[in-house]
Amino acid sequence: MENSSNKKQKTFITTKDARFREFALNANLWTVLFHVCTPLAAYAFLNAVFNILDTMMASHISSTAVSAVAYLSQVKSIIGALGGGLAAGGSLKLSEAYGAGDYDTLKKRLSTLVFMCGILSAVILLMMPFTGLFLRVTGTPDEYIEIGTQYFAVTLLSLVFNFFNTVYISIERARGKSGRIMTLNLIVIVIKLAITAVAIYGFNGGVVMIAWATVVSQLFLFVIALVNLLKGQDAFAFSLKSVSMKKDTVGPITKISYPVIIEKMAFAFGKTVVNSMCKTYGPTTVGALGISNNMDGLVTQIQIGFQDGGAAVISQNLGGGRKDRAIGAFYRLVAINAGIGLIGLILLNVFVEPVSALFANAKGGYDREFQELIIHIFRYEAFGSCIQLGIYDAVMALLFGFKKTKLVLFTNVLRVFLFRIPVLWALQNFTSLGSECAGIIMAVSNSLTMICGVIVAFFVIRKEKKSGLEINTNK
Repeated sequence: MENSSNKKQKTFITTKDARFREFALNANLWTVLFHVCTPLAAYAFLNAVFNILDTMMASHISSTAVSAVAYLSQVKSIIGALGGGLAAGGSLKLSEAYGAGDYDTLKKRLSTLVFMCGILSAVILLMMPFTGLFLRVTGTPDEYIEIGTQYFAVTLLSLVFNFFNTVYISIERARGKSGRIMTLNLIVIVIKLAITAVAIYGFNGGVVMIAWATVVSQLFLFVIALVNLLKGQDAFAFSLKSVSMKKDTVGPITKISYPVIIEKMAFAFGKTVVNSMCKTYGPTTVGALGISNNMDGLVTQIQIGFQDGGAAVISQNLGGGRKDRAIGAFYRLVAINAGIGLIGLILLNVFVEPVSALFANAKGGYDREFQELIIHIFRYEAFGSCIQLGIYDAVMALLFGFKKTKLVLFTNVLRVFLFRIPVLWALQNFTSLGSECAGIIMAVSNSLTMICGVIVAFFVIRKEKKSGLEINTNK
């Protein structure tokens, strides 16, 4: 990338953005990480809390309904991976240009990224009339198709807005606007929960109303995103004139994004396969596993917040020629996430009874059997997730920051298709274990994935150190 000091910039950034760039490249790394990551982690934690409340409201309809929502959410994630992967990869290229001070390239990449997102959204809209066919092709069980076809059609509409919103959030993250991200997303969550609560408890609505609540909340953020991206003339404002579909602009974005897209789609597909396999233990097992995932999310989502912020900090420092700081940020992320995991593991196990009870109150009354199933799965999953996934998330921040997205694809494919699905198949065919297998495979796959990630990180850091800690950004 050509550094801004070697050519006259046509594009500018605001004084606040210039100050943050200086802060990210030169301030104490612990301070930078906590400044950038804490609002993201706080939002992620609150989002996990609200996901639990959302699932709790779905469980009020029936345990089958919550299982259908849990299953279809993974099918939705397969499609959502297109926008999520594009945003994740594109934001890294934005952070790189920002850190290098190349604001012309930054504006061109930003505008092109938003335009590409628009193309993806048009494709999703064309899928809506074929929702039922799509669910059958993906192997969705008949009982879930019956209850969830309309739900999934509305979900596709919410994905259109979510694509744009994900890109917008990634742009704000690249410029260090973590506080704005937290505020906007909290408003979105409150809107969604308020509509869902009124629909389910006030009007006895079904799962389709949950989907419409998501549409309305995402529409709010979409409007805010449009306003913020279209105002101003600086490098972080969208300009149709700056859109370039030429290879030198699209190529770097797609090259770094396509492994992330494949990884996210494969991971979501793998979880769908696991859900299908877990149905052999009864239709409510999928819902119990989804609830267990949400409970673990109270810890793991905080760690993902540090991953997202940490990846941006690493990428910015690489763009600014500070590879030493980028590697140092990774080591600090490992310590932070491992500490969060340990504390979270203790607290989750202390409060597992009252939290799980929230999901056992359906319209038919308290369901103690369903609560016991949740706890049964959760006990195994928690001990194999909280600390292990925290360390693995730090590795992901390193790989994303260094743009090693093919290694991200590699490790996550192993996570699902080697460490998870085959293990579950073996447990089902060679042991007499029951529904606890759903929790065991999570613990086993997450632990093995962490070990794999640590090995990958070791070789990546060794290679980068051998090539030198200082980067010549004029190349």
